[in-house]
Amino acid sequence: MAAVTITVIGSVNLDIVANAARLPAPGETVTGAELHHFPGGKGANQALAAQRLGAQVSLVARVGDDASADDALALLRDGGVNLDHCLAVSDTATGTALIAVAPDGENQIVVAPGANRALRAEDIATPQSDALICQLEVPADVIADVAGRFRGFFCVNLAPAMRVDASILQRADLVVVNETEAAWYGSTLAACHGLVATTRGGDPATLERDGELVAEARPPEVDAVDATGAGDTFTAALTVALVEGQPPEQALEFACAAASLATTRMGAQPSLPFREEVIVNAE
Repeated sequence: MAAVTITVIGSVNLDIVANAARLPAPGETVTGAELHHFPGGKGANQALAAQRLGAQVSLVARVGDDASADDALALLRDGGVNLDHCLAVSDTATGTALIAVAPDGENQIVVAPGANRALRAEDIATPQSDALICQLEVPADVIADVAGRFRGFFCVNLAPAMRVDASILQRADLVVVNETEAAWYGSTLAACHGLVATTRGGDPATLERDGELVAEARPPEVDAVDATGAGDTFTAALTVALVEGQPPEQALEFACAAASLATTRMGAQPSLPFREEVIVNAE
């Protein structure tokens, strides 16, 4: 079977990660952390995840004209993701995420979008592909415009949670949210008549259509060290599996297995699993 083709439109960030003994309470300083730099951004993460899971991926994104851009794109380049549509913007910083991670893998994230805000709908020529994946770390009007023009399978990961045009939900073949985002959007998700996937950490993920349960799967138990990138892995894996034609329950199990593996290593992109690892983890 030929590899499915996927276009990802989204963010590219450089993640600055502090591993701390615990996450700080509001107004509190926690010291003694270890500092790391990793490529990240939800768009870049999902692009590399889909590529490692067997798809042929093109990333449409913007980075700054700075040294951070090379670091942020390094693993994508090495991984074979097509970056012809990932362009540098002058006098703008590459997006940066500040991430605090606790020993149990829980995290807190603050993002400075930088060049991600410079993505404009009129500048995008979407590569021909079987599927399109978008998130909300780039301007929402870009997502609405591109979703309206694209004719293949359309997945939107509604993260971070924010108001979106109803046309995005109505067009989506797949919406992905975690339990916090699902609560934030509430009844708004009813506008989606495609599949709605909800993740719940170590608890079972669900796949619904028009409020009816289609499939449910529990992630395999693993020793989690960093949850960064797990949601992006889930989104990419579920899209790849569904576009390949896997039945919903099998596709959801594949996505849960991939996401759980992503929590076992540090960093968003370094932790993204390859397809062979996921198949073993799912058994």
